Amino acid sequence: MPATVPLARTKAEIFDDLVLDTVEGLERQYAKELAGVEFAVEDVPPDLNVYDSDVLEDGEVPLARLLPGRPGRQELPPRIVLYRRPLEFRAMDREDLADLVHDVIIEQVANLLGMDPDELS
Repeated sequence: MPATVPLARTKAEIFDDLVLDTVEGLERQYAKELAGVEFAVEDVPPDLNVYDSDVLEDGEVPLARLLPGRPGRQELPPRIVLYRRPLEFRAMDREDLADLVHDVIIEQVANLLGMDPDELS
């Protein structure tokens, strides 16, 4: 089957597309507020003993992390990282995964912008 056929896409590529769909929708509405914000996907969360309040967890499993950035000399932009494998594990199918990815991104963006997640949905 040709690589351009949707069935040939990897789980990681499908996941990246789901993230991109939600981010593009948010950027249309909040272009100024999200300018410079980086969105990233990692397969699994780093192995840490304790997670700060910047981590969105299900039980004790991290699903995403908000790194608010550091202004100043070594300026780092805000960054939202989604952990693909824990999110995939919680989804029953692709539609469920799309909803979960959307909800997690909304939660993290709302946290970054100091808004209620319901305002962004």
